[in-house]
Amino acid sequence: MLILNKTARVFSKPSKRKVYEFLRSFNIYPGTLFLHKLVLGIETSCDDTAAAVVDETGNVLGEAIHSQTEVHLKTGGIIPPVAQQLHREHIQRIVQEALSVSRISPSELSAIATTIKPGLALSLGVGLSFSLELINQLKKPFIPIHHMEAHALTIRLTNKVEFPFLVLLISGGHCLLALVRGVSDFLLLGKSLDIAPGDMLDKVARRLSLIRHPECSTMSGGKAIEHLAKQGNRFHFDLKPPMQRAKNCDFSFSGLQHVIDKTIMQKEKEEGIEKGQILSSAADIAAAVQHTTACHLAKRTHRAILFCKQRNLLSQSNAVLVVSGGVASNLHIRKALEIVTNATQCTLLCPPPRLCTDNGIMIAWNGIERLRAGLGILHNVEGIRYEPKCPLGVDISKEVGEAAIKVPQLKMKI
Repeated sequence: MLILNKTARVFSKPSKRKVYEFLRSFNIYPGTLFLHKLVLGIETSCDDTAAAVVDETGNVLGEAIHSQTEVHLKTGGIIPPVAQQLHREHIQRIVQEALSVSRISPSELSAIATTIKPGLALSLGVGLSFSLELINQLKKPFIPIHHMEAHALTIRLTNKVEFPFLVLLISGGHCLLALVRGVSDFLLLGKSLDIAPGDMLDKVARRLSLIRHPECSTMSGGKAIEHLAKQGNRFHFDLKPPMQRAKNCDFSFSGLQHVIDKTIMQKEKEEGIEKGQILSSAADIAAAVQHTTACHLAKRTHRAILFCKQRNLLSQSNAVLVVSGGVASNLHIRKALEIVTNATQCTLLCPPPRLCTDNGIMIAWNGIERLRAGLGILHNVEGIRYEPKCPLGVDISKEVGEAAIKVPQLKMKI
């Protein structure tokens, strides 16, 4: 946890003159009149620089994003100082583009919302520093955003979803189950005890050297696994879902990754190839790991639904499960979760794929939600902090484990 005055020394803040020139570049469009709330959202928690302007009715007036995926694919993973530098190089352009497309003047904004937790420290610092300079010049309220809260609430931008609802957040950096009772009211039911599913899938893709596969060379690790899995037979490898004896809603993926690494090593010996070459069984391994991941996520989510209904935390007849985060765009995983929701009389909802990955729209919308609720709106930003590690809501995972709910076996015919 770093305090802002330390941030100022670590991160090169944009000069006041630079920000002043940036603001002067905007025209006020005489025919446009905005009488409702408008929020600029800025996202730099990991490896995407994103910004968007959203109004209180959910209209996305302007958005822009710069993806670093291509750079990090070449380096075999995200290198924080590289991500930081790329954010620095692109943040002004991205914010300017989002505002220009929206055809509003920065002076018409109701507030600026920015991700300040959790994420990569070096990345979060860039977004926070830039936002504070803007706030200082524009004299606007600041709304600090929890990245996971933004993912959870995105569904309310695209669908009419009332509180409470259950959310499964799955991405490259996060994995958790939570009951969403309000804009900033979360009960944490379970989380990953080690790595996130997206991180595990990326590592398996790197171990399989899928970047050298002609069909997967431009894809992220998770996308490459999903693509190749369609051509594979998951039954060729017997992988067991993790934590089968633990009657809670926590997750674990590092053990599964270790088993897969050993499997790949064994297959390389059998095929007489060196590390870095493509295995003939790569598609089968991809299919097996994807399906095992889906089954693990499905079973823990099934238990969460049963727990919430048992405690009357969710509606018995029209409960909603929201699945969000980058891994939520994996269709095989969605189908596994759909089997669970069908069995428990729940509705499964996912934001569109472009809103599942990190974006400025979800940050701006979270700002709108907080403005409406009158929560966390700062008029004084002195001492504001960014937090690389930060829990979400009140942790009741121990209570979930003590309930020891047995989950019925479901046939995962996908």
